[in-house]
Amino acid sequence: MDPISQGVLGAVWAQCAAKQTPIRRATWLGVLGGVLADGDTLIRSSTDTLLFLDYHRHFTHSLFFIPIGGLIAAGLAALLSRRRIPWREAYLPCTLGYASHGLLDACTSYGTSLLWPFSDARIAWNIISIIDPLFTLPLLAAVIFAHRKQRRRPAMVALAFSFLYLGLGAVQQGRATAEQAQLAKARGHSIERGSTKPSIGNNFVFRSFYRSGDRYYVDALRLGWLGPNAVISGPSVKTFDRPAFEKKHALSPIKRRDLDRFSHFSDGYLTVHPRHAGVVGDLRYATVPNRVLPLWGIDVIATLPEEHAVFRNFNRDIEKADYQAFWQMLKGSR
Repeated sequence: MDPISQGVLGAVWAQCAAKQTPIRRATWLGVLGGVLADGDTLIRSSTDTLLFLDYHRHFTHSLFFIPIGGLIAAGLAALLSRRRIPWREAYLPCTLGYASHGLLDACTSYGTSLLWPFSDARIAWNIISIIDPLFTLPLLAAVIFAHRKQRRRPAMVALAFSFLYLGLGAVQQGRATAEQAQLAKARGHSIERGSTKPSIGNNFVFRSFYRSGDRYYVDALRLGWLGPNAVISGPSVKTFDRPAFEKKHALSPIKRRDLDRFSHFSDGYLTVHPRHAGVVGDLRYATVPNRVLPLWGIDVIATLPEEHAVFRNFNRDIEKADYQAFWQMLKGSR
């Protein structure tokens, strides 16, 4: 999730266990541990723009790296405080904050290597958006209150709230999967592979995509917490024909390897970008949940054959009408 959410949840975990460590100190140690795992975003290369995709949410987010991550965070805390905070005192709150990071990221749809080095599978439970103010703001308020009052109780309430909210997200995700199955059945489709994921900033408008035959079908599902469900139908698109794409663009071995890397990152949900030639997009993400306009992809024709493909972000393609369409879905107006 976003750094604020990660830092706040790390602080909550550290505050809840603050017995020997003062609450205020535990707060900042938890924040440090909570955000440190995203230091993997610094692993980049000017000649290989896909490198950060390989390593973001990789080994630093593994369950087995938690003790090491906590130790690094504690060492940083001791260094930054000029040893006024001994690393032995900092280790527990930093480690708790660090432990919260990978687990929270796995609750999103981006994919997290929780089981590295034993598995490179990117785990994504699809129960919360990568940004969700309904989750983050209550936790932030509780952390500030606990910090000011130097009490653990607000943090414990926040911890309970976080589990309840994520539990609600799991229920919503289950409802979305069931709604997707009913939708496909009504269309006479057999789902060969599919997924549902919450759209940005909420857990009641879901993006649904599934494969049936040689096409992907993309829709938006509005699942009110109490009200009825609604389907906002979207388009279908042909599944990605890799041999034809490789032949059309005469992909070199290095470009084919880059395509393998991007496919692993995207969990195999690839599509030819409808607006940009030579670009393979990640079908999982779009600004408007029922459209096929990937937010990012790799461009295989922007560089020479012996060079790596280029990762491209298409935020500039987002138009005012896209935001308006998404807002109408959130309000239930369409």
